[in-house]
Amino acid sequence: MKRDDARWLILLTVIIGTFLGRLDQTIVNLALPKIIQDFSITVSQAGWIATAYILANAVFVPVWGKLGDTIGRKKVYIWGFLIFIFGSVLAGLAWDLNSMLLFRIIQAIAGSADYPTAMAILAVTFREAKERAEALGLWSASFAAASVFGPLIGGPLIDMFGWRSVFLINLPVGLLGLAMALVFIRESVSEKKTVKFDWWGAITLGITLSALVLVLDKGMDWGWLSNEALACYSIVLLFAYIFYRIDSTHPEPIVDFKFFRISAFNGALINNFIVFMGMMGGLFLLPVFVQTYLGLDATETGFLFMPMAFCMMIAAPLGSSLIGKVEPRYVIFASTAVAALGIFLFIGLDARSTTLDLVLPISVMAFGMGFGMAQRTTIIASAVPAEEIGIASSVLALFRNIAGAFGIALFATLLNESVKNNILAIAQNSQIYTGNALAQAQFVTLMTLKAQILAYHTVFIVATVIVLFGAVIAIFTLKVKERKSGVEVFME
Repeated sequence: MKRDDARWLILLTVIIGTFLGRLDQTIVNLALPKIIQDFSITVSQAGWIATAYILANAVFVPVWGKLGDTIGRKKVYIWGFLIFIFGSVLAGLAWDLNSMLLFRIIQAIAGSADYPTAMAILAVTFREAKERAEALGLWSASFAAASVFGPLIGGPLIDMFGWRSVFLINLPVGLLGLAMALVFIRESVSEKKTVKFDWWGAITLGITLSALVLVLDKGMDWGWLSNEALACYSIVLLFAYIFYRIDSTHPEPIVDFKFFRISAFNGALINNFIVFMGMMGGLFLLPVFVQTYLGLDATETGFLFMPMAFCMMIAAPLGSSLIGKVEPRYVIFASTAVAALGIFLFIGLDARSTTLDLVLPISVMAFGMGFGMAQRTTIIASAVPAEEIGIASSVLALFRNIAGAFGIALFATLLNESVKNNILAIAQNSQIYTGNALAQAQFVTLMTLKAQILAYHTVFIVATVIVLFGAVIAIFTLKVKERKSGVEVFME
């Protein structure tokens, strides 16, 4: 096989791996209403199915990134496939919320191996800057491709065979990706050999993230100044400090703090954090809204989200084609602003909304997100030495996962609080002049419905402001200069 052919087959292989992880997240979101019904749990409890996955993924991403650079990216990549397949089958057999959470954590631990190792594999496979940009653009588009096939596969699976089938579908896809990884991916390790793995750094980081996400998710139920919440705050501050002291002096840290001396690296992390917090927090609630208030089933909901995936698939390669031609911060600013516009358009949703009312904002938001995706990834890959790309990309994945946890916790809390406040405000300004019990019941139902719809509007307005702030941040922090051999990042 020619060397050029091998490179593109390696790209196809890592695309399948990324596709698998993203496919799982997309399908599971569609299945949440059915899982809620089957397990007799609340929407807040169901949020843990997503939050637990994000948390475990965040904790283990830096570990896999470091291990990939150390013992070999191919080894880590293959182990990730094997464990993910195993966890998927177990999740398909879950019998209650607790068992589901345990099996989702197993999935997440395995799934966290994909992003840092895939990005490092592509970086060492495609050495030339322009070709690497093309590869990263196509890889980025695989996120969108999974969003297309997620609804197409997931909706009918859920309606015909139940929610368990959405986990079992990972088995054939995973086996295909595993076989391709064994055949095509070449082993690679960092030139810097690890002598002593930073286990204490990994443990303290995990404790910090666990306490942080726990208080974000449960803070509303406990009370933000309750003893439980205060305990979590204390754990976060204490172990974050211990983690910093460990990794700032460790010769081979899980998170290398020298990266944070690079202004473009910091800007890319901040932009990614803000954008993913706004996007993931807002989108987590959309399937629930559609199936609850518009009466669509899982298949119809899935088809409704297809334009999002197609727009991302179109936008991602277009954005990557501008690498080396337009300064990245301008592309990222424009793409983030367009994504914010798409989120803002959701404020027109109500119980009478049509398909077009949903498709338009989804498409605008997706195009904006997709257009800047390769640019964000390329900045991270170009800011650090090639032998440390695995660690740097794991930091990027870590920030994205934390952002997702923040977004889901923030907007779920905001939604619940807004509903309560809206009901009180509407009740104070409403009157009913009848003693008819049926009319009074309908009055309360309509009042509650209006309060819930207005709460969703509040969520989308806040998400818009957050994502717009991410666009502004990009202009002032993502300062890079282009050169023929790649992207040179200013050190500050």
